[in-house]
Amino acid sequence: MSLATPEKDKLLVIVGDAAFAEIAYEYFTYDSPYQVVGFAVERAYLKRDSLLGLPVIAMEDMEQHFPPATHQAFVALTYAKLNRVRARLCEVARAKGYMLANYVSSRAFVWRNVTLGDNVFIFEDNTVQPFVKLGSNVILWSGNHIGHHSIIADHCFISSHVVVSGFCNVGEYTFIGVNAAIANNINIGSDNFIGFGVRVAKDTADDAVFLPEPEEPRKASAKRFCKVE
Repeated sequence: MSLATPEKDKLLVIVGDAAFAEIAYEYFTYDSPYQVVGFAVERAYLKRDSLLGLPVIAMEDMEQHFPPATHQAFVALTYAKLNRVRARLCEVARAKGYMLANYVSSRAFVWRNVTLGDNVFIFEDNTVQPFVKLGSNVILWSGNHIGHHSIIADHCFISSHVVVSGFCNVGEYTFIGVNAAIANNINIGSDNFIGFGVRVAKDTADDAVFLPEPEEPRKASAKRFCKVE
């Protein structure tokens, strides 16, 4: 079933021109009241003048092309340098006078008393339970569970199929990888990198890295799974 395109009454500039920027364009265009009118990147990284039929301009010149009085911005970068590049560009956009837009998928479950900062992007199939607080510049990729009364601080990136249980606090600038699980009542420090499939059952310190257990490669053979004549 296709999404019904809502009425467009807000103009939006997407900061970035890589894969996430293209994805953000799709979601904002077909599942939000925003009309995307262009893309912006820092001049040092300006390699093309158009994307998806829209102009790509230097971020340094955004105000001349897309005045902040009539346009909002969304910074569509992933978790480079533990989210610091995205955080820095959010501050640049704010300093230029832009309000930073949020996107919440119409196919996400976000309870009525969840609070959001700005530059938040919530993909489809997320469940965000009552009394959750999401800070600014938080990305929830597809299919996560954020349990009741939990707090996700500013500048975090939660990938896909992550479980954050109830009464958890996730510190700022943290990355949580695919299929990771955080038990109830856990405090995750700031600047944590939690790898895919990692299970966290006790509080973590700041600047911590948790990687999955290494798996030794095993030789596969069809003879193990079927009778070969």
